[in-house]
Amino acid sequence: MMLSAETLFTILHIATGTIAVLAGATALAARKGHSVHIWSGRVFAVSMILSSIIGAGLGLFKADQFYITFHAGILSVTLIGSSLLTLRAPRGNGVHVAINSANFLNVIALVAIGSHALAQPGGIAFGFPADDYFFLAAMAFMAAACDVSLIWRKPLGNPHRIARHLWRMCFGFFIAAGSAFTGPGASAFPEMIRNSGILSLPELVIFLSMLFWLVWTLRRKPAPSEAAAS
Repeated sequence: MMLSAETLFTILHIATGTIAVLAGATALAARKGHSVHIWSGRVFAVSMILSSIIGAGLGLFKADQFYITFHAGILSVTLIGSSLLTLRAPRGNGVHVAINSANFLNVIALVAIGSHALAQPGGIAFGFPADDYFFLAAMAFMAAACDVSLIWRKPLGNPHRIARHLWRMCFGFFIAAGSAFTGPGASAFPEMIRNSGILSLPELVIFLSMLFWLVWTLRRKPAPSEAAAS
């Protein structure tokens, strides 16, 4: 029996998203800078970008159910892409400008659809409440504002460059975990588990881990070799 294009892309979205969640968890738990962290981070980035692109397409194709994944997919791609770019280009460039423009357009669209949801019965549009759209808008705006800062300021030093890479990767991971456990993917779990609140734990762990590593990165004294390099 031939699978429909919609079913095939849904399976690919779930498969790549699952790989992204597993690889992201490995990268977050592994010792930073070592081979396990590096390789799991690469797997996470590739699978996350693929899952986000497919999810964005499904969000348009099935707008009545998953429209929000279109905007979440765009945000994830810009977060992961700019995170990887930061490791290679500590100074703002044309690619940063393009990413920044995409984020600002995403903010405008998310605020518009969120405002539209507020005007609907129950405050819901395309199956999701206004708060979800505004939350994504806030994330996209923060990313865009930081891009503006990078484009106009001097090149980032090592601690701030690593911190920028870290929080963008973690936010991308946060979106993937949210989609899998509290978003559309939650329907795969029994109702008892969905109602228990346990599916919110992965997002909490990711957020707290991000805060820990951000504080550690920004407060850590650089080694003599790092100080000389910067």
